[in-house]
Amino acid sequence: MIDSLVVFIASLLIGALGIHIGAIVIADVSDYTYAFFTALLGAIVWSVVGFFFGWIPFLGPAIVLLAYLAVVKRRYPGGWIDAAGITLVAWIAVMVVLYVLAMAEITTLDAAGVPGTQLE
Repeated sequence: MIDSLVVFIASLLIGALGIHIGAIVIADVSDYTYAFFTALLGAIVWSVVGFFFGWIPFLGPAIVLLAYLAVVKRRYPGGWIDAAGITLVAWIAVMVVLYVLAMAEITTLDAAGVPGTQLE
């Protein structure tokens, strides 16, 4: 249980960093705490919507991603394109951070709070 909590918190911090970088690049907003809560809300929405709709072939993952994008869109200025841009930059930033950490044998390529990554 403690291991799972530590992995979740570390992953959430890395996911928040990705959203923070995405928000700086796309929306010119620099607030890590805001990004942290966006990542937390995004992870919750991703999990809940995924539980109810993720099983639907082809459509389920699209609904889950759309729900996540709606969280980002609601929390940051701009429209759907900006939300998609923030999410894309966040995903790339997280992949870079996780790749560096994996190469240093500190972690694996998993993170919470950003679509396309998952906890072990």
